[in-house]
Amino acid sequence: MVPASLRRLLALALLLPLAGCVAPTGPIEVTRFHVADVAPLGHGPIAVVPAPGMDPASADLQTFAAAVTRELQRAGYATPPGQAGAQIAAQVAAQVAEVRLERRTWQPERARSPVSVGLGGSAGTHGSGLGMGVGIDLSGPPPRMTETLLGLVIRDSASRAILWEGRALFTVRADSPLATSPLGAAQLASALLGGFPGRSGETVLVRPAP
Repeated sequence: MVPASLRRLLALALLLPLAGCVAPTGPIEVTRFHVADVAPLGHGPIAVVPAPGMDPASADLQTFAAAVTRELQRAGYATPPGQAGAQIAAQVAAQVAEVRLERRTWQPERARSPVSVGLGGSAGTHGSGLGMGVGIDLSGPPPRMTETLLGLVIRDSASRAILWEGRALFTVRADSPLATSPLGAAQLASALLGGFPGRSGETVLVRPAP
């Protein structure tokens, strides 16, 4: 018969992987830079385009670009809807927003051995004893993690000078919806462009919305 204490330990080990499958493991790290008094930010038409080296046909990139577009609209920019509108904006907009998306997944290493051995002693009026205890970590290997970086550069269309640049980075479990879904894109874009243009040169930690 399995002792009650061991049954509770096994139940806890089964529940732990489920508890964190949808929640981010940490806040979103946001860093922003901009040039003051060079060009107005947050006004007029802007074209949202893939950054150099990005695949325009990537579904993931398009999802993040759409999230960036919505946040730029909230910041005060005008962004024509649809692909045709974006092409027109790229020709006439005073500013261009280049979207970059980077993602990597890795398997963390276990910090300690899953098996531990310890010695325990006891003493009393009727004698003493020495026992050995073996502890087994039943939580399994650490979960795979996914790191996602959203980068954005806003340039002057004519001179190609950088007016604003920022990045947002967070890490979640690879099986979390935030790792690949539009939910993750919305969280990163909101953190990156919240309070636009932000304080230049400052890195802040933004808690994702529940």
